Amino acid sequence: MKPNIHQLQTEVTYKTSRSGGKGGQNVNKLSSKVELNFDVTNSRLLKDEQKDLVSLKLKNRINSEGILQIISQSERSQLKNKKALLMRFYKPMEIAFHIRKKRKPTKVPRSVIEKRLKAKKRKSDIKKLRRNE
Repeated sequence: MKPNIHQLQTEVTYKTSRSGGKGGQNVNKLSSKVELNFDVTNSRLLKDEQKDLVSLKLKNRINSEGILQIISQSERSQLKNKKALLMRFYKPMEIAFHIRKKRKPTKVPRSVIEKRLKAKKRKSDIKKLRRNE
């Protein structure tokens, strides 16, 4: 069962700090860099199987304490960075909970096999004609 990803936003914590880069006079005064932290291991909304699934699929984004950290400082305003972070949070979570369908193996059609064999025969006939015998 897939949880409502928008409900996970209630367990997200934000931390702001000053960001580098563009910003003009505001760069030294305002905290526009936003860091999103989501504690996967202590989440109350996720079941144990879901926690394991997220930990497995997003293991390179989760630190040793089991916290998913995402940072955004591309925008000049804190609000825009927060919105960008939420999009960057939802997308991997959607991917983590997506369950792929099992592939049904199919038999190769007879016409495809015959077509391949005819092409091989044609190629070998052309090469036979090139030989000096």
